[in-house]
Amino acid sequence: MSVNMMKYFREDKLPHIWCAGCGHGTVMGALVRAIDQVGLDQDKTVIVSGIGCSSRATGYMNFDTLHTTHGRAIAFATGIKMANPELNVIVVTGDGDGAAIGGNHLIHACRRNIDLTVIMFNNNIYGMTSGQYSPLTPVGKKATTAPYGNIDPEFDICKLAIGAGATYVARGTAYHVKLLIDLIVKGIDHKGFSFIESLTQCPTNYGRRNKIADPVEMMKLQKDLVVNEKVYNNLSEEERIGKFVGGVLHHLSDRMEYTEAYKRVIHDAQKGGQK
Repeated sequence: MSVNMMKYFREDKLPHIWCAGCGHGTVMGALVRAIDQVGLDQDKTVIVSGIGCSSRATGYMNFDTLHTTHGRAIAFATGIKMANPELNVIVVTGDGDGAAIGGNHLIHACRRNIDLTVIMFNNNIYGMTSGQYSPLTPVGKKATTAPYGNIDPEFDICKLAIGAGATYVARGTAYHVKLLIDLIVKGIDHKGFSFIESLTQCPTNYGRRNKIADPVEMMKLQKDLVVNEKVYNNLSEEERIGKFVGGVLHHLSDRMEYTEAYKRVIHDAQKGGQK
């Protein structure tokens, strides 16, 4: 089924400013297609971002949007959802914005199980601010702040989200577009905190420094390194090095969503409290 994509974009803000070969446009396109597939009302959907390359997406998308301060997208989104639980609230963030300065907001939103859909555009680096390493930059890879190779172990951000209490966690890539759309659809449909990591290529700041500046080669790496759970389980420990499981990694439907729990508090308070 064809999608009238342009109704979801602010045409006067295009063309975008992402570098040639960047995967962020692909991920943004997957998000828009997922929104269309679910049938969300544009007037009842809010998209929130922080600071970084990924966070530019809110400026291009024809919804009520907030482009907020660095690392605080989930905090702003939480306020929106608490003020009006009927809204569909989606967060667009990056690996620096969401896992570093915004990491504390991420883990507590997971813990609360508030009904937000968070999509992390993971390009393994701070792209917009000159290429510093992020909490998701692999060990040994170079950045402006790690010219001889990063020595900090990287997070498995999906395991972190699961451990913090997120009730829907998935991983896709800019290469596996159809899968990514499906993962976002399921995240939007899920009643509770949804986290979708999308690996996306940065040929300019990550690729050039790590001798993989060709975006096609970077996408081939996504194809090879992200495998389904069945394939991963059949690999030896040595073969698993550097590989990630893609698809739905975690899904719980029996935890109460946070705004629903808060409604109960309001109800009890209006009755005079429960002794």
